[in-house]
Amino acid sequence: MAFEKLTNSIDELNDNVKAFAHSNAEYYKLLIFKQSSKSAISLVTFLIVAFALSTAVAFVSMGIAFAISAALEQPSSGFFIVGGFYLVMIVVFVIFGKKPLTKFMLKKFSREIFNEDD
Repeated sequence: MAFEKLTNSIDELNDNVKAFAHSNAEYYKLLIFKQSSKSAISLVTFLIVAFALSTAVAFVSMGIAFAISAALEQPSSGFFIVGGFYLVMIVVFVIFGKKPLTKFMLKKFSREIFNEDD
């Protein structure tokens, strides 16, 4: 009788361990799905906003270049000035902006991915 109880308890323990392992595996599958979905949505949103913003910047830059060219009465001078401005901006970013941007992006993505409130 005691041997049968022990055998039943061991069988129950084995079943419970299997159920726990299965539940744990399903939980991590869902967690990975959630995080990858959030990442994909963030990436697509970023790409759409980046495309729209770059298109807007291109049109505004063209307008400014035409306005400067008309003001200086030189057809290409406005485009060279706007292009030079963007080159200066790139150099300033490369020198000073990489570290703050990296910090900002790490904080943003870690907040997005590891936020368990959703």
